[in-house]
Amino acid sequence: MDANDKLGRRSLLGGAGLAGGAVLLGAIREARAADVPGAKRPRAASAAATGGEHASQKTLPPGQPHRDYLPVKVPNGAKLPWKVVDGVKVFHMVAEEVEHELAPGLKASCWGYNGRVHGPLIEAVEGDRLRIYVTNRLPAATSVHWHGILLPNGMDGVGGLTQKAIKPGETFKYEFTARQHGTNMYHSHHDEMTQIGMGMTGMFVIHPRKPRRRFDRDYAILLHEWRIDVGTRRPNPNEMIEFNMLTMNARAFPGTEPLLAQKGERVRIRIGNLSPMDHHPIHLHGYQFRITETDGGPIPESAQWPETTVLVPVGSTRTIEFVADEPGDWAMHCHMTHHVMNQMGHQFPNMIGVDPDNLDRRVRKLLPAYMTMGQSGMADMGGDMSMPVPKNSIPMLGGPGKHDYITMGGMFTVLKVRDRLHGERDPGWYYNPTGTLASAASAAELKRDGVNPERPAPAQPGWPRNA
Repeated sequence: MDANDKLGRRSLLGGAGLAGGAVLLGAIREARAADVPGAKRPRAASAAATGGEHASQKTLPPGQPHRDYLPVKVPNGAKLPWKVVDGVKVFHMVAEEVEHELAPGLKASCWGYNGRVHGPLIEAVEGDRLRIYVTNRLPAATSVHWHGILLPNGMDGVGGLTQKAIKPGETFKYEFTARQHGTNMYHSHHDEMTQIGMGMTGMFVIHPRKPRRRFDRDYAILLHEWRIDVGTRRPNPNEMIEFNMLTMNARAFPGTEPLLAQKGERVRIRIGNLSPMDHHPIHLHGYQFRITETDGGPIPESAQWPETTVLVPVGSTRTIEFVADEPGDWAMHCHMTHHVMNQMGHQFPNMIGVDPDNLDRRVRKLLPAYMTMGQSGMADMGGDMSMPVPKNSIPMLGGPGKHDYITMGGMFTVLKVRDRLHGERDPGWYYNPTGTLASAASAAELKRDGVNPERPAPAQPGWPRNA
């Protein structure tokens, strides 16, 4: 069995061995050499370190989808089209205001690219020569930074430092050769707080020219956070702490599309984070995976380890890989609990444990529809209740599930693994085989096992008292 086949949910990987130590030592020596005045900057890691070929030093024929690479899927998103002109892949991005739906019932006036928030994913192949035109239709100047991509200084896209800002109505040209492969991003680098906060971000994937591993599913997800006050339509880019919409590919649950996989397929998920302030620990239920790549490139196999949660820092990408070997509807979400809430979950008093009966009766004399919320937690403040919300606002939690209401929102989606899929159509909710679904215990079962819900057995000490 190939080592790469040991990516299943119950797989365990050993620590880094001598080969991994040699690779890391070589990388340290290269880094030290790069700090010496006059030393030549290393252009690419070795093939042994990256798990693939050397990054290309010259332009190669344009890579083609399905022939040279498996195209990336972008749930709720899109990809930037390209054409070949004299051997160069030509793209055209348009920075503009975009009316965007973050979740059913909540639309916002954002800034994005090509009519989308976030901007469409750019896909290329190592060795491709890329020419990207950027037209500015915003009311303000802008620029585009190709985040983590190795290129000439004048193409780096920092307004005022490496180029003039792109004024409204202007079109700039960026051109460079893709010298690396990996998962990167792009974003405005002019008035960054405003423009990134308004949604001007996107993913940039460069495939290896000769991939050593093949996948059946390759997904890309970009994380972001917003402040959109209840009843308003414009994100507040000045916010520094109280973000109330947390999104995957600019959508919050229940508006997120599921990720699909057929049993036995090899799955790669690329996760980028261009949130204004927060890191996000993304947890996948039901599976162990390997973290195989950062925005700095592939991680040597000897340095990878198994995880169920991957921390994606601000301004970084992480790539995870696994084999979809257990069918079901598996949750995938940020594990910061306030990041799986939606817009209505802020600025409420803590009412847990309060009996509001007398208060409700008195207030209803003036406001017949009044109802105190939150005294038994936040689950009843979701969309399954009849209480209306302000115009262009959404409840703070979740949406309907198969068995009950799902009391999560924000950065939450579902990985749907099935024995067989029919194209890319959502297969619906998972059917749990008999004996595999948690359910209410019967009286006969409780009696059989000696369980009395009224008198549970006392908890035992964690260690012997007289050890």
